[in-house]
Order: sequence, then structure tokens, then C-alpha cells
Amino acid sequence: MYFPCGSRWRRPPDVEPRNRPTDCCGTRMANPAEQAGFDRILEHLQRSRGFDFNAYKRASLMRRVLKRMHTLDVKTFEEYLDHLEVRPDEFLLLFNTILINVTSFFRDAEVWDSLRATVLPSMNGGPSRSDRIRVWSAGCASGQEAYSVAMMLAEELGMDAFRTRVKIYATDVDEEALAEARRATYSSKHVADVPPALLEKYFDRNGDVYTFNRDLRRSVIFGRHDLIQDAPISHVDLLLCRNTLMYFNSEAQARIIARFYYSVNPGGFLALGRAEMLVSYASMFQPADLKRRIFKTVPKLSARDRLMLLAQSHREDHVPQYPDYGKLRDLAFDSAADEQIVLDATGHVMAINAAARRRFDLSSADIGTRIQDLELSYRPAELRPAIDRAREERREVSLTSVRWEHGNTVRFVDVIVSPLYDDDRQLLGTRIRFVDVTSVRSLQDELRHSKQEVETAYEELQSTNEELETTNEELQSTVEELETTNEELQSTNEELETMNEELQSTNEELQTMNEELRNRSTELNSTNAFLEAVFTSLRSAVVVLDCEMRVQVWNAGATNLWGLRPDEVRRAYFFGLDIGLPVNQLQQSIKDVLNGHAYRETSVAATSRTGKPFQCRVSASALTALDAAITGVILLMEEQVRPS
Repeated sequence: MYFPCGSRWRRPPDVEPRNRPTDCCGTRMANPAEQAGFDRILEHLQRSRGFDFNAYKRASLMRRVLKRMHTLDVKTFEEYLDHLEVRPDEFLLLFNTILINVTSFFRDAEVWDSLRATVLPSMNGGPSRSDRIRVWSAGCASGQEAYSVAMMLAEELGMDAFRTRVKIYATDVDEEALAEARRATYSSKHVADVPPALLEKYFDRNGDVYTFNRDLRRSVIFGRHDLIQDAPISHVDLLLCRNTLMYFNSEAQARIIARFYYSVNPGGFLALGRAEMLVSYASMFQPADLKRRIFKTVPKLSARDRLMLLAQSHREDHVPQYPDYGKLRDLAFDSAADEQIVLDATGHVMAINAAARRRFDLSSADIGTRIQDLELSYRPAELRPAIDRAREERREVSLTSVRWEHGNTVRFVDVIVSPLYDDDRQLLGTRIRFVDVTSVRSLQDELRHSKQEVETAYEELQSTNEELETTNEELQSTVEELETTNEELQSTNEELETMNEELQSTNEELQTMNEELRNRSTELNSTNAFLEAVFTSLRSAVVVLDCEMRVQVWNAGATNLWGLRPDEVRRAYFFGLDIGLPVNQLQQSIKDVLNGHAYRETSVAATSRTGKPFQCRVSASALTALDAAITGVILLMEEQVRPS
């Protein structure tokens, strides 16, 4: 997510009142009523779209909202809020106005030269090194920066090592920009800053469109990520976030820098934009190339202290200090008799005392792990619902007498989940205590059992006969119910077996019918082929009509005699054909045949397709079905030979 540096915009004179005070960027200062209207817009965006713009610098944010309002010719924030509520598609246009994506390949060439000289040697470590390299491009916009890093590392490591070792995470809050980045296609204008050698090596050209190399593209993962709200990507060797922090307020910057410090590995690097500095964060980052804004992480005390820093990143203090009380704190915490585990506000394990490490088979390597990734989160008890309740209700939550089987030992523990707050009642984390109540539970069970035995003995003396009679009646009733149920089950089983047999019989009948249909279809096809061969073999013209006088068969002899193909006359009305045969003179003969006469012969003067006049003899025969019903007429047409 990139923003243009030093951008200025003012409302035109017809919109901006005269003599209104302005801030240092030239944006007019809103009065209290306008401030309230602007706040309502931010609340609407957070409520309806889930994006919190409160962390952005207010002056820059208001300037961009006013720019969008000016485009729509909207005068007040109240009018624009109404417009947002009526036109949901306006949010995307406003979002693109606020988050202006400005990026290019190898932007600020001297920065990339410094990265090659300062960062790459420590990341490569020689040809024999095989460990993973993780890069995070935060605010990647349309992807040029992420692909620039990919080309730089591919040149340094080689293509084979790059594919096996490198993983690049490119994130942004703008879904539209991410969609463009995933396509990895750019115009010639976009790739103008790519060196010709790299352009030829890592891009496929199709006209004016350049597509980034597919092998390198597989190592670049794009995803939506909010630097304020979402958890950071961890174990990063190089983090690039250029010209993004400058648009957040100081509190948001402190939170983001603390998250970056948690993300970057010890000895890793952070690259910022030209206008961004880390003067107040000397305990986390030290300059590696101050002029190009490349910083290196300082040594970190422990994974637990890193998580503590991340949990406190919402406070306004820029740099948490580290007094030398670690050993005393660890001794006091480890000496507790009860098993205790401390989580931060995001649910990561921050501390485990000695008793918990022994009891739950944990070690210091588990510090920094999410609680849901440990077996402890669901055994001996489901902890996550209790943790959520303690945070939401801001009170201690207890799970009493939880049974825990560990090996051959059965124990009972009380699980106490307590939220932890700072002096400002801000939630820092959660403490989980496991109190062993096995002995207390055993004593309670013994007392309860003894009491039950006394009560049972007393009741047995008073009502032994009544209980026996009642039990006998219940047993008899139960036996009868079981017998009835058994009968019903047997009946149901018999019905199912009968239905199964019927279904099998029906299936066999269907198979038989299907076989018969296939045989009939084969016979019908054979018969049709035979008839087609017969009609084709006849040298005389043969035409078959149905009862509606429409052509059903038109053989090759008819084509040779009258000049029309079968596909031209099929289903055509016979008396509407324009051929050399006077078809109207045949109406009576055809009508006689349809009325029951078996045969009629007519001689008419005709003209062949070649224009030759001749005397045509037309024989009309009835086309009958198996039940002797007349279904059409067969016309045989041939030249009548005159006796010599």
C-alpha cells in the first residue's frame, strides 16, 4: 500500500470558505460540526465494511475524503454519508482514493543497490547454505516491489536455489490491487525501469504485455493484511514497508513497529521509505544504511520478551524498556507450586513455570506457540472457551474437578483462568492455573460414598419388599417391551427382504426389457438399412408419401429424374413441388389408393431434369402397416417405352 509523498490538494474557491484556517499541508481545518460529520463517516466505514481508518493521520485522511467529495460535487460530510448509505459501490471508489497505490519496479534504484550490498550477503551465506529465506513486502500494491525482490534474489541465489529456499509474502489491504498483482501482467510503461537483461530473462512478452516468470511467481504469495488489526507474519529475514508508516499516526506507528520487531528474525532487515525514520526505536532497530532507510534488528532477549513487546504494542509508549529483573521474575514464577501458564492478548504462550513444564511435558521451545496448537488447550480440559469467557466477561473463570488421566494416574484439577490487566485496565493477557484437588476430591468422594451407604441401608430396611416388587414389575414390563420390539424388528426385516426380492425381480425384468429393446433397435436399424439399399438400388424413381401427402422417401432414381436431392424434399408437400412432373394430374390416383384401391397407374407427359420431354408412367401402390391399415402411398415413376 503506497501513498504519494508530498501530495497536496485543496478544495476549489467555490467549495472552500474564505479565511478558514488551514493546517501545515494546506488542508482547511474543519469546524466542530464538520469534525462530527467526518467522525460519522469513519464510524460508518468501520461498522459496514470492517475497516478502521482511525489509525491514519486525520489531516491526510480528511484531505482524501474531501477530494472524493469534490469529484461528486458533494458539499458536506452529511450529504456524503447519505451517498455512501444509498450507493454501496461508492465505498470501493473512496477506498481507492484513500489508498493510492504508487509503486514501480526497482523504485529508488540506490535503495536496491544498497540491499544487494548490505542485505544479500548475510541472507545468502554461500553456495552450501540451504535454509529458508522469508521476505515480507508489506503494502505491496500491484506487486512490482515483490517481483523486484524475487528477481534480485534469483540473480543472487540462482533459479534452483531460489525455488527451494525463497518464500515472499506480499500483502496489502486493497483487494483490487492484489488482484492486479496476482495476474502478474504489466504494460511496457510499467516495466520501463526493469533493466533490459532482467526484462528479457524474467518476463514473457506478448505484444505490449509483459508477464512475470511463472517459476518465480510460484514463490510469491499475495494476501490481504491489515497492519493494525491482523497478526504479523513471523520469522522474516527481510521486511519491506516503504512510504506507508508516514500516513499513520504516532500511536499506530508504534504498534506497527512493535509488530515488525516481532516479525523480523534476529539479524534481519527492515526497509522503509525516504520520509520514514526509526529514531525513537533504537532498542529494536539500528541503522544498516541510514541514508537509504535500511535498518537491522538489535539482539532480542528471548521469545517471551518479544511476545511481551507485541502484546504491549497498543500502548502509546514508543519503546518498552527492559530492566534487569528477568532472573528474579523467572525464579518467582517458577517457584509456584501450582502449574501456571501465561498467555498474551493474542493467545500466544508467554511463560510456563517449572511445575507446568514437568506436569504437561512442555519446554521453553513452546514459548511463543499459540495455545490452540498445544495439546494442553483441550486436555485435560477445553481451555479456549474458558479463555474467551474470561476476556469477554473480564472476570475469573473456573473449571472445577476436571478429570485428567496421565499415564496410569488419574488426577483431578481445578482450572482457573484469570485475565491480566495493566494500570489502565487494558487487557495484556491471561493466566491459567491448575490446582491439584485430587486429595480433596478423594475425601469428598469417600464422605459422599459413606453417606450414601448409610442412607441406602436405612432405605433398604424400610422398603426392601416394595423395591423388590417394583423391580420385578419393571423387569417384566421391560421384557415385554423387548419382546414387542423384537417382533417389530423381525416383521420389518421380513418386509425389507420381501421388498429386496421384488426390487431384484423388477431389476431383472428391466434388464430383459432393455435387452429386447436393444435387439429390436438392431433389427430396426438393419431393416432400415436394407430398405435404404433397396430404394437406392432401384433405377426407377421411387417416392413414398404419408397420408398428409408429405415426402418420406426420395430415392436416387428420383434425384436423377427430377433434379432434387432427398434433403431438399423430405417432409415437403408433394403437390407443392416444382418438378417436371405434373403432380396435380396424380391426385385422383393417389386418392383412390388411399381410399382402398390397391393399385393405380397413370401416364402423364413430363420433362426430365435435363429438359427432355417424355411420357412418364406413374404407378401408385398402397403403403400398409401390419394391421392392413393404409399409412401412405408408394409412387414408382419411369419412362414409358412406346411400342415400335
